[in-house]
Amino acid sequence: MKDIVGVWRLVEAPSRDENGEPMPPSYGPKPMGLVMFSAEGRMACVLIDGRPELPPGETTREYTSYCGSYTIEGVTLVTRVDAASDPSRMVDQVRQVRFEGDRLVLTPPPRPWKGKIQHRELIWERLA
Repeated sequence: MKDIVGVWRLVEAPSRDENGEPMPPSYGPKPMGLVMFSAEGRMACVLIDGRPELPPGETTREYTSYCGSYTIEGVTLVTRVDAASDPSRMVDQVRQVRFEGDRLVLTPPPRPWKGKIQHRELIWERLA
């Protein structure tokens, strides 16, 4: 597996439902995010809906940040979260990890979202 150490910028966050149908991305059509992985096994991540304004009828801007120590075993990234914007994130965050060319793809477990089961991918490109 390629080296995950460095700073990565979120470029896409596509999602689909349990039937494979596209869903609106959880961080909107202009997702913003950074994730940093240190060689010493620490990481920090921030994700946000990057639209300047939410459309009429939408009242909540998706936002997440957390940090902790991480390990990679095979294709599984586990972050032991020790600080987070949302207390519900204070558990191990498990992601499947793969590389597509120079991009890092993290796949969180499916989750209930807007009345469906959402399957997401977070696609990153290296900054440094």
